[in-house]
Amino acid sequence: MNILGTSLRVCVNDLEAAVAVYERLTGAEALRFQRGGVSVAAVGCFFLMSGPERELTILRKITATIAVSDVDESLADLRAVGAEIIAGPVPTPIGRNLVARHPDGLVFEYVDRKPG
Repeated sequence: MNILGTSLRVCVNDLEAAVAVYERLTGAEALRFQRGGVSVAAVGCFFLMSGPERELTILRKITATIAVSDVDESLADLRAVGAEIIAGPVPTPIGRNLVARHPDGLVFEYVDRKPG
């Protein structure tokens, strides 16, 4: 598996206020998109998320998002180490993702930028 980077997931009540703070701290401009009922702003290495509490409760269970070169390759490696695949691979606005529970119990999202 080729890990390209990691993004931290931050659930916020006021997305606009949070975007201003994180744009200032990172020097990066927010890339915005919707994922279901959740508004997301990717700012540097942060995914700021705001939306209905029922959806945020699920998103908070994911420790971090890991960018990889190929989700299919990651799927094979995750299975080889005994990870449980919770969801995916599925298309996203920028590529594909999957969610896996590692043998230690931590949950991670893996994403690539390949078309679905």
